[in-house]
Amino acid sequence: MTATPHPTDRTSSVRYLYPGMLAPFILLVTCFAAWGLAGNMTDPLVSVFGSVFSMSAFQSSLVQFAYYGAYFALALPAAFINAKLGYKGGVLVGLALAAAGGFLFFPAAKIMTYGIFILALFTLASGLSILETSANPYMMAMGPAHNATRRLNFAQSFNPVGSNIGVFLAATFILPYVNPATAEDRAAMSEAELLSTRSDELQAVMGPYLALACLYVILLIGIAVTKVPPRRAIVSDAKAGIVREKGLFMRLLRNKRYSLGVGAQFCNVAAQTCIWTYTIHYCTDHLGVTKAEAGTWLQVSLIVFLVGRFAMVAIMGKIDSRLLMIAMCSLGAILTCTAMVTANVVGAVCLVLLSACISLLFPTIYGIALGGLGDDTKFGSAGLVMAIVGGAIMPLIQGKLIDVTSAAFSYVVVFVCFVLIAAYGFYAIKNPAVVPDKDEDDVIVSDL
Repeated sequence: MTATPHPTDRTSSVRYLYPGMLAPFILLVTCFAAWGLAGNMTDPLVSVFGSVFSMSAFQSSLVQFAYYGAYFALALPAAFINAKLGYKGGVLVGLALAAAGGFLFFPAAKIMTYGIFILALFTLASGLSILETSANPYMMAMGPAHNATRRLNFAQSFNPVGSNIGVFLAATFILPYVNPATAEDRAAMSEAELLSTRSDELQAVMGPYLALACLYVILLIGIAVTKVPPRRAIVSDAKAGIVREKGLFMRLLRNKRYSLGVGAQFCNVAAQTCIWTYTIHYCTDHLGVTKAEAGTWLQVSLIVFLVGRFAMVAIMGKIDSRLLMIAMCSLGAILTCTAMVTANVVGAVCLVLLSACISLLFPTIYGIALGGLGDDTKFGSAGLVMAIVGGAIMPLIQGKLIDVTSAAFSYVVVFVCFVLIAAYGFYAIKNPAVVPDKDEDDVIVSDL
C-alpha cells in the first residue's frame, strides 16, 4: 500500500518543515535541551543526598527510582492527554508539571526532609515524561513523514547540549557546596551545627532547580502563544482517537515492528545508563584514578555523545538510518568487548567512544517503531517512553555483576544490549512500515 500525495504537499520531497512551523520548531527543540539539562543535573543528587542525610547508597538511590519511575508511570496518561488535547496540549501540560516540580524544591529545602525532595523530583520527572511523550511525535509531525526520523534526530541532538549544561551546573553550583564531613563527623556535630550545615547544602541544591522551573515557565508561555498553522485533519477529532482505543493494546502488540521497537528502546536506554553510570567504577578500579579524575572521563563521554548526535544527523541524510543503526551497534559491540578484555586505558577510551555509538539510537528507534502506526501514534509513543524503565532495571544487574566479578566484565550487559538493538535494525530493514492509503503525513500531523 502506498500513500497518495496530497495536492498541497507536492513539494514535500524537498521540505523539512511545513510552512509556518519554524517558530514552534525552535521552541520545541529548546524543550529537548531543557529535559536533558534536568536529567544530568539530577544524577549527582544520589551522592549529594547520601552525604547530606547520612544515608546508605540504597536509600539515596531512591533519587533514580523516583526519576525513572515517574517516566514509566506517566507515559501512558500522557498518551490520553495527547488524545484529548493534541501534541501541543501535551507539551504544555508537561512543562507546567515539570515547573511545579522545580518550584517544590523551595519548600523541600526549607523543610529539609528527604521525602519532600523525592516528591519534588518525582513531580519534575512526571512533567518531563509527559513532555517527552508529547514532544517526540510532535517533532515528527512538523514536517513530511519521509524525513521525520531525521528531524527527530536533529531535535534530539540538543538533548546532550542540555546534559552537558546540567553536569556543569551540578559541578559548579551544587557539588562544591556539599560539606565533605562524613556520617561520623555529622553525628558528632551539635544539632544546631548539623541543621546549619544541612541548610547550606540544600540551599545550593534548590537554586539550580528554581532556575530550571523558571525556564520551563518561559517555554510554556512561548509555546502557548505561538500559533500552529492548521493541517488537513484526518483523525484530528479527539473522539475519533478514543474510539480506536478499543483493542489498542493488541493492535500494538501484534505490530512486531512496534513491539520489538519497544524492546530495542528498553535495551538502548539500559545501555546508555549502564555505560555512563559505571564509567567511574571502571576507571577507578582498572586505571587506579580518583573519582574526580574518573569524572573527567565521564564528562568527555558526554561531549562525544553531543558531537555524535550532530554528526549522525548529517550522515543520516546520505545513509539509511536503519543501516547506520546496525553499523553503530556493531561497532559498539566491538568496543565493549575490547573494554571487557583490556581493562586498561585502551578500554576506558573504548567506553568513551561508546557514547558516539549510542548517540543516534533513541530517536532512530523511536522513528522506526512509530512508522505506519497512524491513529495509534499517540499511544505508541507512550510505550516507547515507558521503555525508559530499562535505565532503572539493567544498571541493577550490572551493579550486581560488579560486586561478584569486575567492572570490566560487567559490561557484558551493554554488549548484549547492542546485539539486540542491531538485530532489531535487521528486522526493520526486512519488514518496512506499511504506509496507509491515505497520506501518512496528514495522519501524523492531524492533531498538532
